[in-house]
Amino acid sequence: MKTYFRLLSFAKPIEKFAIPYFIATILSVIFNTLNLTLVAPLLTTLFAKDRTTTLIAKPKSFFSVVDTFTYYVQYANVHYGLLNALKFVCIAIIVATFLGNLFRYVSQRIMENLRIHTLLNLRKTVFNNVMDLHLGYFSNERKGDIISKIASDVQVVQFSVTGTLQVVFKEPFQLIAYIVMLFLISFKLTLFSLLVIPVSAFVISRIVKSLKQQAAASQQSYGTMISYLDEALSGIKIIKAFNATSFIKQKFSNENNSYSRIIRSMAKRQQMASPMSEFLGVSMVAGVVLYGGSLIINHQSDALTPEAFILYIILFSQVMRPAKAISDAFSNIHSGIAAGERVLELIDEKAQIKDAPDAVFIDTFSESIRLENVSFAYQEKEVLKEVSLTIPKGKNIALVGPSGGGKSTLMDLLPRFIEPKSGRILIDGKDIQHVKTDSLRGLMGIVNQESILFNDTIFNNIAFAKPNATQAEVEAAARIANAHEFILNTENGYQTNIGDRGSKLSGGQKQRISIARAVLSNPPIMLLDEATSALDTESEKLVQDALNNLTKNRTSLIIAHRLSTIQNADEIVVLENGRIVEQGNHQQLVNQNGLYKRLIDMQTFNAD
Repeated sequence: MKTYFRLLSFAKPIEKFAIPYFIATILSVIFNTLNLTLVAPLLTTLFAKDRTTTLIAKPKSFFSVVDTFTYYVQYANVHYGLLNALKFVCIAIIVATFLGNLFRYVSQRIMENLRIHTLLNLRKTVFNNVMDLHLGYFSNERKGDIISKIASDVQVVQFSVTGTLQVVFKEPFQLIAYIVMLFLISFKLTLFSLLVIPVSAFVISRIVKSLKQQAAASQQSYGTMISYLDEALSGIKIIKAFNATSFIKQKFSNENNSYSRIIRSMAKRQQMASPMSEFLGVSMVAGVVLYGGSLIINHQSDALTPEAFILYIILFSQVMRPAKAISDAFSNIHSGIAAGERVLELIDEKAQIKDAPDAVFIDTFSESIRLENVSFAYQEKEVLKEVSLTIPKGKNIALVGPSGGGKSTLMDLLPRFIEPKSGRILIDGKDIQHVKTDSLRGLMGIVNQESILFNDTIFNNIAFAKPNATQAEVEAAARIANAHEFILNTENGYQTNIGDRGSKLSGGQKQRISIARAVLSNPPIMLLDEATSALDTESEKLVQDALNNLTKNRTSLIIAHRLSTIQNADEIVVLENGRIVEQGNHQQLVNQNGLYKRLIDMQTFNAD
């Protein structure tokens, strides 16, 4: 129940909904119960042997509901005739039914607003927390599982957990109202009836006992299946290229079958609960009819008239409806609790990178970026080992070296995508751990090897970091990135939609859009991670020209795959196995005849 109440905390301010819902529900229960209570006076009036019966004494207690209604019906019969008494009863039934349903509608509208409000807060909280998590979290988790939690699991919470609020609020009141009326009609018979209800509750609880465990397994299986789907759609070209379609189909099919088996087993138990509770309810009604009928036949209950007994049976049959609704709710809530636990697990995931309490805002870069004995490790594997490096303002620094040497890791440390295991990183003498992360990243523009674009227009992709950018500013950035000409040749120019991840553009075009995006934000520091390595020769030249425009008069850190592109860098840093092994300009490193020279020779040989 701890999970349930925590999920309900997202309904705050719940009193805004709970108070009016409570009032509307109570009124709905009262009028629905009175509606059924009018059956006894109606039967008494219609089937009375003596239709001019003298008026019975008015009940002294207001709680003698049936006798009170009977008194007023007989009063109408004696003074206005049987037909008018019948009209009185029918009008009373219509009014009670109208009011009962009116207040039921009002309560349902309030509850629906509460459910939507809770879902809104829950989905907003989980999405916001996911966006705040560090990049390392996404490397360790399946993207499909995260999507499943945000989309599917939150929806399950809405329909099962918050859906039970209506049952929890309304049905117990309705059940209590019916039981009170039953006690008022016959205390002895009601006492007997209530003795058999725990039997029904025990049977239902046994049926739904393992539902929570199955629900958790189903949510996990569904997340895995969505992950397979995401991977298949993202890698569809590779799947077809390697004739792996059958393998991927089988992989998805196996998980789909596993998910279906779990759902089938859950459905079997859930669907068994309803007919079982209905069977037990009818059995209980039959038992009450047998016991109550024997009391009347043997004249052991003078107070229980045949009309009151018929009303009692009608009311008792209605008792099973809220009882059944409650049992169904508890059989369904397990899937909601399991989904809720997965959602809360995502909400409880803490971002490892947070601003320090004394973090300061910076908006200028005037001196240098300095790494002092920086080390970093992924779990147990050390990637950087006591690296010290200074990046002066206005200089182009290139990082080169064999794969796995730590180049991308070093670059990711600067905008605090990851945190060093030891050592410090300073910007203008300030430790970046004491600088507000948003302001730090605001000083940096990033262009990756893989162009990260969105399913939107070219204009919106370029203006991503500056939503209020004008058409002129976007076009100016595109010209610097050598993108303006090809953009004008697209179907709708800057308003052309580029498709999912820029699928309608070539590799070089996507990269130039990414560069234009970085140009528009106009950062003083540029981080370029192998921005030309995946391009053909013609596209590489266009992109390299764009990069030269981008890095002009800026501080740049460049990871280079093709060493020919960084020979004019102010300083080249050679990384191997997480350490700086060489440092200097192109000519100095060539003269040292070390690792850099070997890498140059290898690329020259391969080019030949």
